[in-house]
Amino acid sequence: MFFLVDYSFIKTKREILLPLRQKPSSKMRRKLGDRSRSTPAANGRGIARVDADVRIPLNARDKLAGKWFEKLVALQARLRAANGCPWDREQTHESLRKFLIEETYEVLDAMETGDARELSGELGDLLLQIIFHAILAEETGKFTISDVIESVHTKMVRRHPHVFGDTKAATSSEVLKNWEQIKASERAAVDDLEKGSRQDAGGAARRILADVPRSFPAVLEAYQLTRRAARIGFDWPDISGILDKLDEEKRELQSLVVANTTNSTQGARHTPARIEEEVGDLLFAGVNIARFLGIDPEIALKKANRKFRERFDYMEDAASAEGKQFANLSRERKEEMWNRSKLAEQDKSSRVKKTAKAGNAR
Repeated sequence: MFFLVDYSFIKTKREILLPLRQKPSSKMRRKLGDRSRSTPAANGRGIARVDADVRIPLNARDKLAGKWFEKLVALQARLRAANGCPWDREQTHESLRKFLIEETYEVLDAMETGDARELSGELGDLLLQIIFHAILAEETGKFTISDVIESVHTKMVRRHPHVFGDTKAATSSEVLKNWEQIKASERAAVDDLEKGSRQDAGGAARRILADVPRSFPAVLEAYQLTRRAARIGFDWPDISGILDKLDEEKRELQSLVVANTTNSTQGARHTPARIEEEVGDLLFAGVNIARFLGIDPEIALKKANRKFRERFDYMEDAASAEGKQFANLSRERKEEMWNRSKLAEQDKSSRVKKTAKAGNAR
């Protein structure tokens, strides 16, 4: 399927490309000069370039995508240019942060709906954010969208020696193990190049978990920390060990809560910080279980949130149908409606499965 797009609002092709053809800044000229003089053996970070001899044929899909990508980059540059869009011209890397996060979550929501058209649109919005940031960087001579693409292309070739080299990797676990070893070598190369600036305070080699941002949301940080540790062999031998750990953390929390209840009148209470610590350990164990089972804990929790929301909406609707406010019902009545919502959910799921089965039979 092809879509016709009206570009009549753009005066000329030259106009939309003009921002990309303007004379580069002195800083950008120096950067481009340095790149042209650099040897193909290494990139700017001191990491070996391995993609010089890689030849991947381009098909019609790739060429069409390239044309549309060029148009999108030129369009965003035009919006930032003189006489462009006032809103776009005001934006900075900092002001766009919230939009990058929002667009990422909207992509995840579109994935859950299963609507291909919606997913396509949301992925486009996310792609625009990447281009926007690259245009901002280009204006200050830091990097261009070509640098962004070249960097990830080179990295993907370098980290897939089992495809583009002689390394053997028959399973996903072997691929991931090689991936971590390559990343460790990359970190070591950066450390050697930049000496103390990329090392920890004690001058030791860069740590395995150093690249997991502390600014990540807690669930994502826990997931990435345990993933990195597992990839180098620091993991449980089977799921039973992690489930036992979950039970252990649960018992420790229970003992604190019971002790606080028992000693409520005696003053020997555990501090909120101590209880908070045990709650954190319990949540960390839950994330680790998801990771071990190959489940993204953020996605799993989002689905659980959606299920709770749907059940709660059902209870509110049921109470309203009886002419009552859900908040005013007794605890027993609320529990009864909760069980009804679960049964309604099961009935709906059963009908969907039957419909799908009937459709496949045709």
